[in-house]
Amino acid sequence: MAYDTNNIFAKMLRGEIPCIKVYEDDHTLAFMDIMPQTDGHTLVVPKESAETLMDLSDEAAAHWIKSTKKVAAAVKSGLNAPGVVLFQLNGTGAGQTVPHVHCHVIPGSIADLRKPHATTAADTDHLKMLAEKIKAAL
Repeated sequence: MAYDTNNIFAKMLRGEIPCIKVYEDDHTLAFMDIMPQTDGHTLVVPKESAETLMDLSDEAAAHWIKSTKKVAAAVKSGLNAPGVVLFQLNGTGAGQTVPHVHCHVIPGSIADLRKPHATTAADTDHLKMLAEKIKAAL
């Protein structure tokens, strides 16, 4: 299947729709999930067009994991989280809802993830406040 250039993350990467940025470099973008499972739920996406991890080049994957590691440390530190859950889904059969490879960075523990993903939109001002705390920890 061909990469869908009109998916929401591709549009964010092109600047066609806004996001609450936490981190950006030449290869990756990290932003607040607007329908978080917990406060501070952040997404890290590579800028390379790839639907799943298996579609991503090794070079882009290396940059992406480096950025994910950096963002995860900032989420943990900036939000005083006891831990950080990282998860990444590949394909609709695994529960992936946006066809662009991404990693979820979620402060807390796996036990905190009782709320289903993408069910309730968060307050934008609250997300911006959390993003500032995370950015300050970068």
